[in-house]
Amino acid sequence: MNRSLAANVLLMSLLAAAPLAQASDATRATFGSMPDGQKVEVVTLDDGHGFTARVISLGASLQSLMLPDRHGKLADVVLAYPNLQDYLAKPQYFGSTVGRYANRIGHGRFALDGKSYQLTLNDGPNALHGGVKGFDKVVWSVVKVVKGPEPSVTLQYVSPDGDQGFPGTLTATATYTLKADHELDIDYSATTDKPTIVNLSNHTYWNLGGEGSGTIYHDILTIPGDSITPVDATLIPTGEFRPVAGTVYDFRAGKPIGQDIRDGKEAQLLLGRGYDMNWVISRTGAAQPRMVAKVADPHSGRVLTLYSAQPGLQFYSGNFLDGTSTGTSGRVYRQGDAFVLEPQQFPDTPNHPAFGSGRLAPGQTYRNHIVYRFSVEHDAAH
Repeated sequence: MNRSLAANVLLMSLLAAAPLAQASDATRATFGSMPDGQKVEVVTLDDGHGFTARVISLGASLQSLMLPDRHGKLADVVLAYPNLQDYLAKPQYFGSTVGRYANRIGHGRFALDGKSYQLTLNDGPNALHGGVKGFDKVVWSVVKVVKGPEPSVTLQYVSPDGDQGFPGTLTATATYTLKADHELDIDYSATTDKPTIVNLSNHTYWNLGGEGSGTIYHDILTIPGDSITPVDATLIPTGEFRPVAGTVYDFRAGKPIGQDIRDGKEAQLLLGRGYDMNWVISRTGAAQPRMVAKVADPHSGRVLTLYSAQPGLQFYSGNFLDGTSTGTSGRVYRQGDAFVLEPQQFPDTPNHPAFGSGRLAPGQTYRNHIVYRFSVEHDAAH
């Protein structure tokens, strides 16, 4: 074989062995059908390098997020069900968009412009995440899928006047976008045709070690809030702003989630069976998203840094996962197997003037832009 032919053969063999560069993409498929025949879609966003997100139209929910660890090994870091039937049989807010009003409203009652409203009750004496049939339990319309370097999907739901007791026809949108350097953005917006209240957030259960891999108590959590809004026996805020300094709620310098979670003397931890409360990031919202939390998994090296302009952050340590839900890995989810971070207005804001206002009027646009930035910490010991 002459030298020129040999060089061509070598080049061809190298090209054949090299992996093909994959372009970013967004694909659309059917996830299943509701009992009434309504189709539930799934949209997969892919950056072309293994960073992928799956969004289902039931609840405009994040159903999967694949991320590399410090060694480049991919894992799904989102708790979820593998099929629609499980979502319907045992709803758990897995990855869901929660609303119309995220978190709790005491006794499901609030007043607006001198008129009282009664919501459906689904959490003891209170309304939680919008009531009996909140935004997590309805099928959103997939209105736009964008391919290209920043693949995205936009979903929309129109909630009619009186839905779950809320006034006004509310048109809500949720846009999920994959951006460069392992960033997932969720942009919520809403408009109304009459005065109402609104508070949208995302309820993804995260496990940075990988879905189904076990406890998150070793994860190092940082929350920059200097106070919490403590709650009563039904988990409704008392109206107090309680400083975190010197308490088990002080995550300002970062500490393992499980370090103080078994404190038997702290009433708030006993009420929620762990952490399930609102941290005050600021008394009012910010003009632009700023860091509201950071979580680092020392085992995998994965790090989640969360940004939002909302005033509050609800941190929940997966206290009510009870081993009765089987996830996409085939493993069951138990207490402490995930954490939830919900940037939002403070719980029960409509009933606490000092908390601000959840009011939205015609002509205004509500917005909650949530940014998840993922990175890895490299540790020589691993």
